[in-house]
Amino acid sequence: MTHPPGSKPGRSVFLGIGWICVGLGCLGLLLPLLPTTPFLLLAAWAFGRSSARWRHWLRRHPQFGPLIRGWQDHHVIPPWAKGAASVAIAGSFAWLTVSRDWPLWVYAVMAAMLGCVLVWIVSRPSRPPAP
Repeated sequence: MTHPPGSKPGRSVFLGIGWICVGLGCLGLLLPLLPTTPFLLLAAWAFGRSSARWRHWLRRHPQFGPLIRGWQDHHVIPPWAKGAASVAIAGSFAWLTVSRDWPLWVYAVMAAMLGCVLVWIVSRPSRPPAP
């Protein structure tokens, strides 16, 4: 049986998802291959369906809030975050190519997928539109 997001069980599920994503996002600050921002954006979405209090806390957080507000309000990724994502993607691909012995087609598929992700990230606006 599924529960709508507004019901008590539905809110509890989304609240749990939010906190799991906050935890994974915090781990991503320490572990190089685990992304931080996507988990925090997912947490903000889940909190938006479960708890205005925790959504507000995450949007006002001193470290995470600016990125989350920028994405939710204007769909922008600041230049420093684009640079960090580019370095992380390139570093991850380099590490995989050095540490694994996979067929060439696997590396080609990974390069194509990571390249598409990188193009998408870089093509997002860097600043909100002028008023």
